[in-house]
Amino acid sequence: MKTLRLVLGDQLNLQHSWFKQTDDNVVYLMAEMRQETDYVKHHIQKVVGFFMAMRNFSEALKKKGHHVIYLNINDSENHQDLEKIIQHHITELGVEKFEHQYPDEYRLDKQLSDICESLDIKTEAYGTEHFYTGRYELRDFFQGKKQLIMESFYRMMRKKHDIMMVNGQPDGGKWNFDHSNRKKWNGSPLIPKELNFEKNVNSLLDEINEAEIQTFGNIDTESFNWPTSEAECEELLEYFCENLLKYFGDYQDAFHTEEKFLFHSRLSFAMNSKMLSPKKVIDRVLEYFYENQSDIHISQVEGFVRQILGWREYMRGIYWMKMPEYSNLNELNNHNPLPEFFWTGETKMNCLKQSITQSLDDAYAHHIQRLMIIGNYALLTQTHPDEVDRWYLGVYIDAIEWVEITNTRGMSQFADGGIVATKPYVSSANYINKMGNYCKGCHYKSTEKIGDKACPFNALYWNFLDEKKEYFENNQRMSMMLNLLKKKDPKEMVVLKERAKEIIAHPERF
Repeated sequence: MKTLRLVLGDQLNLQHSWFKQTDDNVVYLMAEMRQETDYVKHHIQKVVGFFMAMRNFSEALKKKGHHVIYLNINDSENHQDLEKIIQHHITELGVEKFEHQYPDEYRLDKQLSDICESLDIKTEAYGTEHFYTGRYELRDFFQGKKQLIMESFYRMMRKKHDIMMVNGQPDGGKWNFDHSNRKKWNGSPLIPKELNFEKNVNSLLDEINEAEIQTFGNIDTESFNWPTSEAECEELLEYFCENLLKYFGDYQDAFHTEEKFLFHSRLSFAMNSKMLSPKKVIDRVLEYFYENQSDIHISQVEGFVRQILGWREYMRGIYWMKMPEYSNLNELNNHNPLPEFFWTGETKMNCLKQSITQSLDDAYAHHIQRLMIIGNYALLTQTHPDEVDRWYLGVYIDAIEWVEITNTRGMSQFADGGIVATKPYVSSANYINKMGNYCKGCHYKSTEKIGDKACPFNALYWNFLDEKKEYFENNQRMSMMLNLLKKKDPKEMVVLKERAKEIIAHPERF
């Protein structure tokens, strides 16, 4: 039976059981499509990264002896639309069965489901063999429970997969070392030289320009620095274990003007494209830890494992539990536009300038830059979550909707009304000053609340609490903040709210 198997751009798992054996009757189909480059405006590094990774994956399959049809973005037979491409090749090859792996984005899942229904040949869907959990495992775990608490899910995952467990108890005597993972980095310990893949991408960039794909952000065409093959992903994993794991937990929430990446692994693109499995990452990190226990504290490792085994799987579970309705949630009724400086980095607020410029330069920022600086500002200025979603989905190389929208619309913007987070992650300048050095040398003063030199985050913070106080009046986790709001001098609040309104109305002035 002649079979056509589709491989999507984020299904680059060479270890999938599909590829264990070659079969002359099986043809693999991969395509770079305008459908995927255009549904949101992407960072140029994201387009380059996925195209390179897809091409490398295709070549790896061919070397294994598989029959692969690969459509470059400018190929004359590339219809740029998934349904048209599939239909064309079914007819052209005389295909009797169409197979695909379940997509991880709702829109693609719906599209492929509709395509399969329209075909008059046999169809079959397979798992991606990537995640620890099935699509609906989280939904089933929380059935009948009022809150979807990540910690309880994480503990279940640790037990189920026997990860960092000793005789049924958590290794190190604690499930969670989060309180140990909040140190500010001030130049020590030293950070090893960054691993750089230094790839020249000029020819690929020419193809993207020829296709007239609209992108944004910056790229070093002589030294593209993201892993785009399984071997490079494994090299990056090894580099992380040997050079960064020792201090990852301590400084995972820190940020600094002199070090953009600190001790972060930057393995998210490798995993979200499925070039590297979460199991392989966790297994290698734990293997390295147990071989070097005298040199690495367990808190460093637990913080890393929690992000992957806990948070990553949890967010995917929320996505499949709540979509498609989740993508329209706007519980706080925020409707302001995203400021222009999100596309340029040109603002006098140094924390935003640093974080946004880094995002535009590297298609990457770590979770605290995304959550407590960029996301914090977007929420305090009451920006429409649709606009925030589009920016986050486009700017980061690791952003695929299943992981982006739950983190952005849920964790960051509280647009889901508390499904993911029990309170909004907002702060004044105090937190930003506490966790990094962005406030030093800034045009504004983090300690001042009123006046031209007062940090905008301070006025925005109190204004947000005042604007949303009725919504949060029954939220116990907000009670301390709301009590402080009640104690504020009414005259000071008038000044703070006026300044906040000016910031929101004229972000270009700040």
